[in-house]
Amino acid sequence: MEDCQFNPNPEIKYTKIFINNEWHDAVSGKTFPSINPATGEKICEVAEGDKADVDLAVAAAKAAFKKGSAWRTTDASQRGRLMHKLADLMERDQAYLSSLESLDNGKPVRVSYTVDLPGSIETFRYYAGWADKIHGKTIPVDGPFMTYTRHEPIGVCGQIIPWNFPLLMLAWKWAPALACGNVIVLKPAEQTPLTALYLCQLVIEAGFPPGVINVVPGYGSTAGAAVSNHPDIDKVAFTGSTEVGRLIAKAVGESNLKKVSLELGGKSPNIVFDDANLDDALEWAHMGLFFNQGQCCAAGSRVFVQDTIYDEFVARAVAKAKAIKVGNPFDDIEQGPQVDEAQFKKILNLIDSGNSEGASMKCGGCRHGDRGFFITPTIFADVQDSMRIAKEEIFGPVMSIFKFSTIDEAIERANSSVYGLAAGVFTKDMKRALHVSNHLKAGTVWVNCYNVLTSQTPFGGFKMSGCGRELGEYGLELYTEVKTVTVALDSQEAK
Repeated sequence: MEDCQFNPNPEIKYTKIFINNEWHDAVSGKTFPSINPATGEKICEVAEGDKADVDLAVAAAKAAFKKGSAWRTTDASQRGRLMHKLADLMERDQAYLSSLESLDNGKPVRVSYTVDLPGSIETFRYYAGWADKIHGKTIPVDGPFMTYTRHEPIGVCGQIIPWNFPLLMLAWKWAPALACGNVIVLKPAEQTPLTALYLCQLVIEAGFPPGVINVVPGYGSTAGAAVSNHPDIDKVAFTGSTEVGRLIAKAVGESNLKKVSLELGGKSPNIVFDDANLDDALEWAHMGLFFNQGQCCAAGSRVFVQDTIYDEFVARAVAKAKAIKVGNPFDDIEQGPQVDEAQFKKILNLIDSGNSEGASMKCGGCRHGDRGFFITPTIFADVQDSMRIAKEEIFGPVMSIFKFSTIDEAIERANSSVYGLAAGVFTKDMKRALHVSNHLKAGTVWVNCYNVLTSQTPFGGFKMSGCGRELGEYGLELYTEVKTVTVALDSQEAK
């Protein structure tokens, strides 16, 4: 880290649409601005893809997936080597990619370099190892038959990723799809397209055949809708808000009933019992909410603290929040700006609602500085379950702290949300930890830790937090079809 040279003004090398290993202007000729969230100023113009461009990308992907194509005849082990090569190139360009990610997204560059890039690279390497280990079974059926299953690639996979972890979410989508032998049409978030486009050039350098990976930047209402509705896309994967997830599910139902996986919003509870190691609980709760400017789907935004330690926890949490250094992502800071003006305004509106509905704001709650989209770290105490800040996903640096008395109360209130993405439990009593974990309606439960995500462990939600699991062996299920083949053995020819 000490030897890295981060550039707050990295050269912007690629801004066009990537189809068939070639760069193209949008069919319409339109472009849209990519904005630096630290200043509110334009970084560059990016080609604005829409339905016409998605059609071209899908055609290229279909051609790359045809029987006998370079990709379909690539050995599974070679697919793994190509993915390792891509990971090697990302490591080579890690400082540049970190700078570009922080310029476009606003997260501290040290976080891009030490968290986002290593996590993305590790995801490619993990699934590269799976490429030649995806196989079916032989099944001992009744009668003179031999039956076996094949796990086959689905085909053309449309992927729509969010702006909070641009490279990491790309890796979560690309890596399992490629390991299984699929082809890809990706729409990056319009707020943060630049690192995805740079990775396309690394795709060429790594040696992937044309048409295997295609990237169409553009807006969700046009390019994203075209991906969701396209009759020749066989599967769509989306990470983002529950509101958009509903639209995608509707589009899937009204088009070709393509396979779908959705990783959506969250309002995750983080439960701290009075026997917990308070120092550890405070540290993890702090990171679980304020990491990435609070822009995490799994953020522990509802912190439930047992009444006997509530006042001490609040006081110490406020002191930690006040000590957070907010500023330019390329300086020595902990918190950068929110991703754009719309998100900035949404967070401030929800903060206002917390004040008007009677929560006790202990710190923060306002803009930081006079330009860019910075918000001071904010903590509310005495929060009630009926308040907007208790129910709506804020996706910002706002911690709400609730008071509870009993274990059953904590479980019931934790489960009262429409979401079910993640949860945390802090206690020294492992029987209690396991009891609570077993009764929480969440896809991931962390015990005495938070936000511990690895490429080996599945991630996804219950209820309105989505469907399907990414990462780990479970993530392969999203990108394969299971085919059953039954062969008659007792035939006249065999006799």
